[in-house]
Amino acid sequence: MSRNVNAPALALAAVFALSAGAAMARDDMKPAKAETEKCYGVAKAGQNDCKAGAGTSCAGTSKADYQGDAWKKVAKGTCVTLKTPNGTGSLTPKA
Repeated sequence: MSRNVNAPALALAAVFALSAGAAMARDDMKPAKAETEKCYGVAKAGQNDCKAGAGTSCAGTSKADYQGDAWKKVAKGTCVTLKTPNGTGSLTPKA
């Protein structure tokens, strides 16, 4: 009876090869990033993503709910359908 001393090494190599292949498959299957757009007039006070008019710097600086010159990123194509007490969202700054 001949015993193959390389069998454990071959089995270990097969496990590594399979796990490396699985890792590569997962990387290729990453979901695509959702497209977004800037939507003005829909953010609550202090919850804007950036740009909130004169005297503000960026994210989280809007002073009022639904401030017309403050924007929030939303799913592309949904901005103008978002309803607020001041109307709908806008793709351009509101006065």
